Amino acid sequence: MAWTLVACSTMPQHADTELGNRIDAPVGVTVAGEKLDTELLRSFYSRHDFEAVWPSHEMQANKLVEAILHAGDQGLDPELFHASALKHAATLTPTDRDLLLSDAFLSYADALARGVVHVDHRKDYEALAPEPVDVAAELDRVMDSSDPAAAINALAPTTRDYLTLRKALQKCRASGARAASTCQHKIAVNLERLRWLPRSLPRNRAWVNVAAEQLILYRNDRPVFTTRIVVGEDIERNQSPEFHTAIDAFWVNPPWVIPADIAKREIMPKISRDPNYLKRNKMVMLSNGEIEQLPGPEAGLGQLMFNMPNRFDVYLHDTPDRYIFNRDNRRLSHGCIRVQNPRDFAALLMEQPVEKIDEEIATGTTTKKSLPEPMPVFVVYLTAFADAAGKLQLVPDFYNRDNAIWRDLQPRPRKRNHTMHGAKV
Repeated sequence: MAWTLVACSTMPQHADTELGNRIDAPVGVTVAGEKLDTELLRSFYSRHDFEAVWPSHEMQANKLVEAILHAGDQGLDPELFHASALKHAATLTPTDRDLLLSDAFLSYADALARGVVHVDHRKDYEALAPEPVDVAAELDRVMDSSDPAAAINALAPTTRDYLTLRKALQKCRASGARAASTCQHKIAVNLERLRWLPRSLPRNRAWVNVAAEQLILYRNDRPVFTTRIVVGEDIERNQSPEFHTAIDAFWVNPPWVIPADIAKREIMPKISRDPNYLKRNKMVMLSNGEIEQLPGPEAGLGQLMFNMPNRFDVYLHDTPDRYIFNRDNRRLSHGCIRVQNPRDFAALLMEQPVEKIDEEIATGTTTKKSLPEPMPVFVVYLTAFADAAGKLQLVPDFYNRDNAIWRDLQPRPRKRNHTMHGAKV
């Protein structure tokens, strides 16, 4: 019996068209000096048999081009989406024009839906991301719309913070003041950060703005509790990260297990100078190099620690050092976040009187109290945001994170990867 061996190929199958062959060219796709995103183009044109689409959708194409030329209203530079090349698209070959239009629309939709700075290009501490969005499917969906620009712009956030920053950006750009450039930079950077968040924020949530050194608890999308917080030091290894998780419980009278790196760097030198240091601070050395401080009112975690699983081992907790909340600069921790009024916060999370929390603390026993339902918590770093009254607030960028994002928002040739996406005190 004769067997026929069939070669396997990892290349995607497409119709043998001029456009399809251009997309699968080994050197990638470049039009009018602009490098295009072959992954997004392949995903989009696979829905159209790798044939040109815009000759039969001229009205929609014109409206989408107009949206891109107004991308500055979203804090985005239109040149990120080939604005200059689009103005001369009529001089291109039909295939080049179709590819350029599609890439511009897809890239703009992608920026609004997930941000210009994608997850794989961010710093490790920038661990926020919205829901997965198939922008090729979104563009395909709006192609026959009478107002495709509005449909694509709807991929951007509609939260109060985002809308407030957009309005502030318009005023800033129209002011003509010397400080307008700095104002625009700051607002554009924070609009980008807001694009990293889920499009529908939970109506009940804990909102921790590290840059503002403030925690707000929302119930039914309204602030019901606000308190000061202490956040990580300016030194990079101790900065508080940005992430999303949920508080599912809190510990009453928690011990503090000091991580081995902190123990080695900060506690061991003190022990070498003072042999009674461990005993005096109610600490014990563990076999793995960590040090545990026994629970009590003077323990590092205070009397309450809020359980919120995350890969950074960063938590909200109490502190015995109450005086620090009177400071303007409250960047004092190793990354964890100390809460000025943790008893009130716990009572609201449990939907109980604060006296009930006091009774639990008074037992002196270490206990874990599960919440009636987990509370989503967002640890963000917003240097421009809307306060409770909806007024724009600008705060210092003490971690110096804004400049890196601003640089990434500037148009420049680069290959972008569009993969679908999705305790230290």
